[in-house]
Amino acid sequence: MPRPLINIPRKVKRGSSFDIRILLAHPMESGQRRDDFGKAIPRDIIRSVHCTYAGEEIIRVDLFPAIAANPFLVFSARAFESGPIVFTWTDDQGVASFDTVDLVVE
Repeated sequence: MPRPLINIPRKVKRGSSFDIRILLAHPMESGQRRDDFGKAIPRDIIRSVHCTYAGEEIIRVDLFPAIAANPFLVFSARAFESGPIVFTWTDDQGVASFDTVDLVVE
């Protein structure tokens, strides 16, 4: 799976909130289309996205076939300490991928 595009501020002041933006490159095939030969294209979507900050879960999202290809998620968190933000996502094929971004808190 291709790496996601993750956008967070480089540095955040302690106690302030910040936005986390993530674009997951994935075709998100719903399983309802057919190929040129009339054969059903198997469903293959990202089923879940999980994010932790400094070891604590900050968001868990379950996705469904109606979501667009290359889903774009935006959510906020509050900065208390420097640490890794870890993103994990799993698709219908059972493939789990992850990426990590380090947050610096001043």
